[in-house]
Amino acid sequence: MTKILAFVGMPASGKSVAASILGESGIKVVNMGDVIREEVVRRGLEPTDINVGGVGTDLRNKEGKDIVAKRCIPKIRAADSRFLVVDGVRSLVEINCFKQAFGSDFTLVTIDAPLEIRFARVQARKRSDDMKDINALRIRDERELGWGMGEAIAAADIVIENTGTLEDFRKKVLNVVGQS
Repeated sequence: MTKILAFVGMPASGKSVAASILGESGIKVVNMGDVIREEVVRRGLEPTDINVGGVGTDLRNKEGKDIVAKRCIPKIRAADSRFLVVDGVRSLVEINCFKQAFGSDFTLVTIDAPLEIRFARVQARKRSDDMKDINALRIRDERELGWGMGEAIAAADIVIENTGTLEDFRKKVLNVVGQS
């Protein structure tokens, strides 16, 4: 059976950084956002925040709130790994989908950071689907909270505060898997 450590958190809280830290140590990573970005490309759209968010909402409305998790499960199984990271859980429905597929081998970790720190990170990373101002980040937060993000964050087995340096965060993430 595959042990899964899944990350949940508000946009730019550090989920992908946490996944990258573990990926650098050889752990396989499945990114839930990639499922949405793949669908954006399949639909011939530009990968802007509005398009990525709109496609995410459209998929959930048409195919079920757990569709992104369902599309990740074959990727997880195909990875054929004893330990794997899932980046980007958004709702309790997704959590329940993963728990149904993987049972007690699924552990959820919340990455927590305040709005101002998250916006500073958005400005620094310059991704195509990033927000241009703090109000746009608030709008994205509301959209993702509408998908059930708040309940998913509250359901975490472990919480990592990401308010310090990258090195501090690295130590916290590695500590969760006993690699510090």
